[in-house]
Amino acid sequence: MDFIDVAHNLYHIIVAIANLVLQLLWYFLQIIVSAWYCILAVGNLLESYFIAYGVLKKYKSLPIEKLRYLAIVIESEDAYQTSKVVKLLQWLDSVGVKNVCLYDMNGVLKKSKLAIFQEMKNAKSIEEVNEAVIHHVPDHMTLEFVSYVDGKEAVAKAANLIFVENSKRHDIGGERDCQILLEPHLDQALQIVGCKGPEPDLLLVYGPVRSHLGFPAWRIRYTEIVHMGSLNFMRHGSLIKAIYNFTKVHQNYGN
Repeated sequence: MDFIDVAHNLYHIIVAIANLVLQLLWYFLQIIVSAWYCILAVGNLLESYFIAYGVLKKYKSLPIEKLRYLAIVIESEDAYQTSKVVKLLQWLDSVGVKNVCLYDMNGVLKKSKLAIFQEMKNAKSIEEVNEAVIHHVPDHMTLEFVSYVDGKEAVAKAANLIFVENSKRHDIGGERDCQILLEPHLDQALQIVGCKGPEPDLLLVYGPVRSHLGFPAWRIRYTEIVHMGSLNFMRHGSLIKAIYNFTKVHQNYGN
C-alpha cells in the first residue's frame, strides 16, 4: 500500500512538473512572438520615416502614371476625422495621385464632402469632370465619394433593369430568358443605370480589419488591396511604400 501511495504521489509530481514546463514554454513562445512583432513594428516605423524624409533613394521617384485610379476605404468611425482625411489627400496630391475614390460604409465621408472640398481647393467632384476619368490631370484632383448604400442601390437598379428587359421580350411573344446571369450582363446593366464607376488599380484600407468593408465588389475584380492599419496611425512613408510596391507589380490581366 505504501508503494502504491508513493507511485501515486510521484505521478502527480511528474504531471505538475510537466504542466509547469509546458506553461513556461507557452509563455516563452508568447514573449518571442511579441518581441518579433515589436521589432517588425519598430522596423516599419523607422522605414516609414526614412522614406518620408528621402533617405531611401528608390522611393523618391514614383512611376505614378501606373496608378490611374486609387480607392481609399476608411472605417466609418475614423472617417469622422476630416482633418486626417484631408491630410491623406494632400499627401496623395503631393506625389501626383490625381484620381481618388473615398469610401466608408455609413456615408460619413459623403456628409463631409463640402468640408473636404473647402480644404482641397484644387479638387473637383467626379460628377463635374467625367465618370469615366482614369487619366491624370495636372491642374486638379478628382474625388469620388461612395458608401455601402450606393452599392446596394446599384445592384437593385441593375437587377430591376435586367428583369424589365426580360419581361419585355416575354411580353412581345418571345420566351423568357432563363439563362444564368453572367458578369457581362451585370456590367452592361450597371453601365446603363450609371452605377459603374472606374475600377481602382489600388485600394488602400484604413481600418482595424483586413476587409474592403463592403466596397462595390464589381469594381475591384483586378484591384490590388493593401491594409494600412488605422487612420489614427497613418504615415506618409507607409503610403509612399504602398504606392511604390504597386507600381512594381506586373499584371497580366485586367485593365
